[in-house]
Amino acid sequence: MLVSERIGQLFIDGDQGRDRLEYTEYGAGDAWVVLLHGQLMPRRMQQPLARALAAEGLHVVTLDLLGHGRSDRPADPLVYSTTAFAEQVVALLDHLGAPQAVIGGTSLGANVSLEVAVIAPDRVRGLICEMPVLDNALEAGILAFGPVLFSARFLPFTITAVRRLTRPVPRGIVPFWAGIVLDTLDQRADALAAVVHGLFFGRIAPPSRQRRGIRVPALVVGHPADPIHPAADAAMLAEELPEATFVRAESILEWRLRPERLNAEAATFALRCWKAPRRGRRTAT
Repeated sequence: MLVSERIGQLFIDGDQGRDRLEYTEYGAGDAWVVLLHGQLMPRRMQQPLARALAAEGLHVVTLDLLGHGRSDRPADPLVYSTTAFAEQVVALLDHLGAPQAVIGGTSLGANVSLEVAVIAPDRVRGLICEMPVLDNALEAGILAFGPVLFSARFLPFTITAVRRLTRPVPRGIVPFWAGIVLDTLDQRADALAAVVHGLFFGRIAPPSRQRRGIRVPALVVGHPADPIHPAADAAMLAEELPEATFVRAESILEWRLRPERLNAEAATFALRCWKAPRRGRRTAT
């Protein structure tokens, strides 16, 4: 089923002036879903799921958070944290005139979704959290992103060289996920260092006490054999959230290469969230 797709932008106030964020809308209507990308990845990674959900009648929006994709990329680590990203999602809802939405995302996007439910619980209809990064991911996250931060800060020519190699490749001639990898490698060293620094030393997710107070339906998806996104974190989150359903993926590749089952799970969940009566939301403080 073909769905309409529209690119838009909004502006948020920052310390250095106004920052521009870019988003894509899929479909129409009042049953809003916001999908968020993983760390350093573009919003385009959520395009297949967005199209699948829009084909079911949902109004889906994918957002490039600050420092990612086609949004502005300030080189100040102080502007990057899950709380700041969550505020950008709320600004997006205000810009779109959406009173509530199902908020979902992958990796960093899952963490930001949780943060939205904490800072603006009345705006969240439900949560879709794929491979959240919580307590059990600390060591692997340091090993994975520590060298990235070091290279961007002290060897910026390496990041620039990768960018010059990947940027000229036409995305239309490579497979979809190869194009996402190329987009992820298209980084500026100063902004890359700022994003990783800000997330390393800022708040990465709401603490367990606050997660246990999130009173909205949640779909938590975890998968094995991924130390940066351990299945233990997803299982722990599903136990913490009072209204969570846990779905185990076969691997990190299932939703990328064989998405039918998980797309159906997400669509059924989001539609159920919108069919349920609207009610007040509260979280633990």
